[in-house]
Amino acid sequence: MIGISPRRTYLDWASAAPVSPRAWRAFMNATKLFGNPGSVHADGVAARVVLEEARTRIARLAGTKSDGVIFTSGATESNNLSILGYLHLNMKEMSLEEMHVLYLSSAHSSTTGPVERFGSVGVQIEPVALQGATIDEEALKKQIRPTTVLVVMEAVCGETGTRFDTRNVRRILNAISPDRHIALHVDASQLPLVGSFEHTHLGADMITLDAQKVGGVRGSGVLILPKMFALQPLAFGGGQQHALRPGTETPALAAAFAEALSEAADNRETFLVHAQTLKEEMVRMLSVLESVEVNGTNQVPHILNISLLGRDTDYLLMLLDADGFSVSTKSACESDADGSRPVRIFTDDRERASSTLRISWGPTTTLRDVRRCAASLIRNVRFIDTR
Repeated sequence: MIGISPRRTYLDWASAAPVSPRAWRAFMNATKLFGNPGSVHADGVAARVVLEEARTRIARLAGTKSDGVIFTSGATESNNLSILGYLHLNMKEMSLEEMHVLYLSSAHSSTTGPVERFGSVGVQIEPVALQGATIDEEALKKQIRPTTVLVVMEAVCGETGTRFDTRNVRRILNAISPDRHIALHVDASQLPLVGSFEHTHLGADMITLDAQKVGGVRGSGVLILPKMFALQPLAFGGGQQHALRPGTETPALAAAFAEALSEAADNRETFLVHAQTLKEEMVRMLSVLESVEVNGTNQVPHILNISLLGRDTDYLLMLLDADGFSVSTKSACESDADGSRPVRIFTDDRERASSTLRISWGPTTTLRDVRRCAASLIRNVRFIDTR
């Protein structure tokens, strides 16, 4: 495994997955092609071939045409380009105050941030109604207005592993507004290891993916536009990628990303079984501890979020780190002093949200890794409890 010390056990895959050997080889091979992919000479053409092959491979996995795959620097840029780009485009026909946007308030900050930015300048924004960690479908139907232009969601909550049925949301939107299309943006960054991001499966008009969540090289993302959904670009100065994202593309990053996504698809069924086994063993071992709650419902099998009530989980994280285990308390992009924002939204319990620990694994994680981490966690919790 590239970049991981053999003396440590990495269990923070939801934050950033190790680069897979297959993706690394694709990346290194493509770095030999130093030509600008926009140039017409032989070196440029060779780079362009690698870039477009990667685009085509990702498009096939998404069930769309290759010109609907826009390479970005990561999920944050993709989410901003999608949400801000679509709302800027709607400003040509509606005033800010007329537009209504529904969004999943528990989603990653790179999706909630752009929505809340528009809310601060007059757009009517409203959190999607939830019952715990589940979308309240009947309430959602009542939330949709004649001026609703966009619904923003994520397929999988990166902190709790909760999976949302975005396709069913699409059905609701179509049923409530059959004559006026309401756009659906889905951040599917946490999905590829455990589920298809094929656009009809998600029901989405715009889909975000991030290389670092699936074993690609960090610094690469994609925005998938299945029907080349119209957006207003946020940057100007070049005609690359339909002028939606100007700037020279990086074939090596694209090649690694495509390889990582292909590898995830090839191994998905096997990984689902393996990941569920690891989760069941971790939960079984931790059941000996008192005041432990599992957060989230309908969870993917490779993310486990628990609340260790009454314990300082930041301190626990440091103890686990000293034992050689990399885990987290919440998303690395969150700075909320009150703890996990999704857990607080799902449970309405600040104590539970302030005592979370997220453990996540991938295809190379072993049963021994999970058992050793659980044993370390149990030992350190008991140490804290007896202080």
